[in-house]
Amino acid sequence: MNDLLIREFRERLRDGKAVFGPFMKTCDPGFVEAAGYAGMDFAILDMEHGPAGIQSMQNNIRAAQNSGILPVIRVQSITEDAIGKALDIGAAGVEIPKVSTAQDAEKAVKYARFSPLGERGVCRFVRAAHYSALDKDVYFQSANHIIVVAQVEGREAIENIDEILSVEGIDIVFIGPYDLSQSLGVPGQVTHPLVEKEMGRIVERVKKKGIVAGTFTDSREMMEKWMKAGVQYISYSVDMGIFYDSCRQLTEQFRQMESVCG
Repeated sequence: MNDLLIREFRERLRDGKAVFGPFMKTCDPGFVEAAGYAGMDFAILDMEHGPAGIQSMQNNIRAAQNSGILPVIRVQSITEDAIGKALDIGAAGVEIPKVSTAQDAEKAVKYARFSPLGERGVCRFVRAAHYSALDKDVYFQSANHIIVVAQVEGREAIENIDEILSVEGIDIVFIGPYDLSQSLGVPGQVTHPLVEKEMGRIVERVKKKGIVAGTFTDSREMMEKWMKAGVQYISYSVDMGIFYDSCRQLTEQFRQMESVCG
């Protein structure tokens, strides 16, 4: 299932189109499945700031594959253990936080891909290999097609962006606007001119290198701005925030009706 999802995802990006999906902190696969049925392209299943463990995350991946949405796991750290386990349970991509140097980017690729592209730990008795039901040669070859997303989100990453972009094997460079705002001295002000200036500069460099640029947005205005700037990997908000906003809007509508009908 991942092979088809990855192929369609890559084709869309190659055609210059944007892909769209939320961060998801849920431990309930129903939210992931619903996002797929709603037509979203990917879900970033969050293990850096979310409560889900590796065992429960398997069900989120099953739900994503069942409803046709690409499952990307944001891992906790740039370690062989974190990246390998996420891919072993069937993630179609890994999003690596706090990539600040070329060495960080090299580690991300090394731990995410099998030889000759990397040094990912080898085991074919995992969910991603259908617990050994999948031919091992097919598995080791197809597994190297997974998506690697490098998050750049601080002043150090800004200073080292050209070196990071020189590393082979990074598919998407994702700009974290909130952490970036903090590193620039304006925490949380993601539309501050200083933040937007640095983001725009990074986007241009990423595009010039032929790599896909991505970022987080939490408003329609942000989403439209960065799509127009050429950002193709658009993360929109977080599952819990989307649910909260919908509940709040419904509650406000109900209170208005109550005041009229009561």
